[in-house]
Amino acid sequence: MKPLGNGHVLESGLVTPLECLQYAMNLPTSVMITGCNSMAMLEQALEAARIFRPLDPDQVKALLAKTARAARKGAFEPYKTTHQYDSTYTHPQWLGFCP
Repeated sequence: MKPLGNGHVLESGLVTPLECLQYAMNLPTSVMITGCNSMAMLEQALEAARIFRPLDPDQVKALLAKTARAARKGAFEPYKTTHQYDSTYTHPQWLGFCP
């Protein structure tokens, strides 16, 4: 799981990095990947882990309601909806297909 979606999720202006990280930690995922390409981002991730408490159902419901409209169109999830992040699209030979 990539809770910040390479920063695209934050472009919506609807959620904070902390909300994204804590929502992801609240889910039954085995791996959560958060970019830490600066000390500020590392500190942000560490703070999210330090203060994490499982979200109650009302908190989850409120967070999902706040982001539902933006999520419907996938505009802030190009890693899911475009080929921008899919290198196999331009390199099908990686999957064993040769032109």
